[in-house]
Amino acid sequence: MATKTVWIILLCLFVVSQADQGFDVRHHLSTVTRYSVSKDVTQNLIEGSNVPSECTPIHLNLVARHGTRSPTKKRLRELENLAGRLKELVRDAEARKLPSDKIPGWLGQWKSPWEGKVKGGELIRQGEDELYQLGIRVRERFPSLFEEDYHPDVYTIRATQIPRASASAVAFGMGLFSEKGNLGPGRNRAFAVTSENRASDTKLRFFECCQNYKSYRKAKEPAVDKLKEPVLNKITASVAKRYDLKFTKQDISSLWFLCKQEASLLNITNQSCELFTPSEVALLEWTDDLEVFLLKGYGNSLNYKMGVPLLEDVLHSMEEAIKAREEKLPPGSYEKARLRFAHAETIVPFSCLLGLFLDGSEFERIQKEKPLELPPQPPKTRDFRGSTMAPFGGNNILVLYSCPAESSPKYFVQVLHNEHPIAVPGCDGKDFCSLEDFKAKVVTPHLKHAFDNLCNADLNDLKQKPASSKLSILSSWLFGSSQDTEL
Repeated sequence: MATKTVWIILLCLFVVSQADQGFDVRHHLSTVTRYSVSKDVTQNLIEGSNVPSECTPIHLNLVARHGTRSPTKKRLRELENLAGRLKELVRDAEARKLPSDKIPGWLGQWKSPWEGKVKGGELIRQGEDELYQLGIRVRERFPSLFEEDYHPDVYTIRATQIPRASASAVAFGMGLFSEKGNLGPGRNRAFAVTSENRASDTKLRFFECCQNYKSYRKAKEPAVDKLKEPVLNKITASVAKRYDLKFTKQDISSLWFLCKQEASLLNITNQSCELFTPSEVALLEWTDDLEVFLLKGYGNSLNYKMGVPLLEDVLHSMEEAIKAREEKLPPGSYEKARLRFAHAETIVPFSCLLGLFLDGSEFERIQKEKPLELPPQPPKTRDFRGSTMAPFGGNNILVLYSCPAESSPKYFVQVLHNEHPIAVPGCDGKDFCSLEDFKAKVVTPHLKHAFDNLCNADLNDLKQKPASSKLSILSSWLFGSSQDTEL
């Protein structure tokens, strides 16, 4: 019996070892994941619909996140402090005469790769290339949409006022219009990128214009931290015991942040990331995804309802393209693509408005403004993952097709997520459906609340209103009356 038990233990260790060998931390960095790592992940992707060959694309909408960026100014300071803290931990270990082979070799000598840098958050070279290559691929995939000479009214490019977003728009445009001009050896051409004042940009920075959302987020952030705390405490204890170092919860939080930066930006996975086991990485990734879910995603319907101006803008651009086609306007006189570059706080709510990464019953719940359950903790599987929903450079593309006059309906929409067909519950789980169905099942259910009512109504007035009021639902969002979303 004892021999059998030993063999079972050895087999389990072998299975775990084999699983660990196939584990790549770069796939588990939530919204810090590089686009090249996430782009072809098959989660929730489907085999694309067979778009009839006689149907032609007549307009394209793109909503993209900026590419890979450097750590922000606040995080740079955190990494500087971490360097001092790691030296302190090593000194303590040496004073306790801890065997040197117990201490990870890099720990005592580590310096922040961004040491001395005072500004951060800018698009880095890898991020430039992500968007540049995306621009090339979009043009190659839809050549008929991009065959005309450039004009800013034909190819509208918009970005937020944040430099990494506008730089991403420039990188994308350089790829999209490469060899279309006469500038330099790459035959580039100049193009316009427009931005709206960040204080009034309700289409791309609605999260900054929505006062009620900012109040909600400020109030809920401590509760989100409380939800994450048991996981951080458990991992802190495990890592501290494994290395016999006096790590604190803040140390582990900073080291996990460092792991994400090293793995994503520098392709280094054998330093800070190796402090954690694969199961610990999975739990840390879950805490990040939980925060995205609650503060940007399906965890609160205000998170995505405030993005309705963007959804309306997408639909309006399609209707304008149809109008131009039916009026037989000459080429070059109407818009063929509307290209937008923004942030995770834009792409996550927009994906939620489309109902991505949901099954049919969950989609019905969000359209009725009912909360969803929290993403299950590993080892259980989940559909909501920041690494696939909003990696650096993550994007949604909506292509409007015109089909032969004798067909009914005549216009169709295809939805691509990170360039791949994705199941849209409002399109019966397909990536391709009629514009009428898209409007009726995806867009219209979200239009019951005006942006100003959602975002700028006085909260005290909302509390006083009767339950029959259209705004009573908003009050429940903000004051946590739903048991499902209570933190």
